[in-house]
Amino acid sequence: MRYSPFWKSSVVLVLLSISICACAAPGKTFGPAENFDYASLKGKAKSLAGQPYDAHEKALPKALQDLTWDEYQQLAFDADHALWKQDGGRFRGELFHLGLFFKRPIHIYQLENGEAKEIAYQTDLFNYGESGVDGDTLPKEQGFAGFRFKFHTDWQRDVVAFLGASYFRAVGGEMQYGMSARGLAIDTAMNRPEEFPVFTHFWLETPAKNSDVAVVYAMLDSPSATGAYRFEIRPGDNTVMDVDAAIYPRKPIERLGIAPLTSMYMIGENSRRTPWDWRPEIHDSDGLAMHTGQGQWLWRPLVNPRQLRFNAYSDVNPKGFGLLQRDRDFDHYQDDGVFYEQRPGVWIEPKGDWGKGEIQLVEIPTDDETFDNIVAFWKPAKDIAAGQELLYSYRMTWGSKLPKAENLAQVEDSFTGLGGVVGKKREYYSKRFVIDFSGGRFAMMGDDADIKPVVKSSAGEIELTSLRPQYHIGGYRAMFDVVPPKDSEAPINLRLQLEVDGQPVSETWIYQWTPPPVDQRELHNPGHL
Repeated sequence: MRYSPFWKSSVVLVLLSISICACAAPGKTFGPAENFDYASLKGKAKSLAGQPYDAHEKALPKALQDLTWDEYQQLAFDADHALWKQDGGRFRGELFHLGLFFKRPIHIYQLENGEAKEIAYQTDLFNYGESGVDGDTLPKEQGFAGFRFKFHTDWQRDVVAFLGASYFRAVGGEMQYGMSARGLAIDTAMNRPEEFPVFTHFWLETPAKNSDVAVVYAMLDSPSATGAYRFEIRPGDNTVMDVDAAIYPRKPIERLGIAPLTSMYMIGENSRRTPWDWRPEIHDSDGLAMHTGQGQWLWRPLVNPRQLRFNAYSDVNPKGFGLLQRDRDFDHYQDDGVFYEQRPGVWIEPKGDWGKGEIQLVEIPTDDETFDNIVAFWKPAKDIAAGQELLYSYRMTWGSKLPKAENLAQVEDSFTGLGGVVGKKREYYSKRFVIDFSGGRFAMMGDDADIKPVVKSSAGEIELTSLRPQYHIGGYRAMFDVVPPKDSEAPINLRLQLEVDGQPVSETWIYQWTPPPVDQRELHNPGHL
């Protein structure tokens, strides 16, 4: 994984949205018109896959290479030259300047009525503020780093942005950025460097005047694969993206990640490996949700592990998966600068048959919230070889109002701590797990409903299992302790579901716990016991 600082600051895009001056500038200029459609883009991507990879890298001017992050934020697109501003429509497009981490020039085209014209780089399109960069000294064919869209409901803040490699992200109704997505993941969490494909070209289709839909096409390139992408973007309380991807491998790929999601989890109610920060919780997402091909709903709380952790969940034709931020209580974060409780989750809904494969989850240790340490994606089971055409379509939903099981209770909270019985001396080490469920059919059940917590563990012993009502959330709290094997630190897989008469009334909570080293299993018995 890599550090992706652009995506970690909630204030970056607001700062970039501010024009440093209101000076006049000439309009945009374009290259010659070319015919374009998605079929031709797929043809180009397929042809490119048969050619040796060319990184097309060139050195940036020193003035752009040496920028600090604060200085880079000063390179602001002049909103007076936004794409489609003069059309009076519902979208406006703005471009990102090259510099700092964003060194590869990206070609961006305006597409209208099947004709594409490349947008020529002009320094007059940008204000340079206090960056120290003199735009007049920059090359005339510099290129761009990416783009963003603004929507008519708020011209000051953007709703979607594509910037860096194949990264992009969007907001929901809270207008708050958080986690990001990528076009493709290759060899994530392998014993060799991860490969980061790049969107090298974008075609931005002019939206119809009264349309709430924006369409973007993209060409992807990397040493191992090329790709042709189509994004249909609908902002709203949830921003919805319908994605079509055609992927053309150049060579065999061991771990291909479809619809990859990237997030951050540093501190949470169930994982406090880094307790030195004053804030109770620090995360963009708190769990991986999965809706399996057989209709089962799973919830896997995220952790900040001591060592890199990799999990794979086999499935056939999954109905959906996503990294979500379920905890929406400001009091649980106490961060009035980046507002983690407003971060959007992202739900992936496959279209068509995706066949056999795995939803893979990677959790990487982090001591800093600016490092994206969580990745989730779909890995197809079939071998990936050169010459194939891999077609995937899916819907991405960004926001807080995401799909869920209508009749099953959801996990509200997951807490962990030292096991044992309060007031009694502990004779051995155990771990306490506390899981709160709410929603589903609970409101229809009487106090005499025979709800049972069904707990399973791959190792160790389960003890002190209990279930009690939680009236303040309209749900129930399940509690149990796990006694790990005395001589093992191997991860233990846990599973919990609430049932009535053998039928599930909740989604399934799944968890992987790694016991501490034997010599660190403190019992913390008080002196009076």
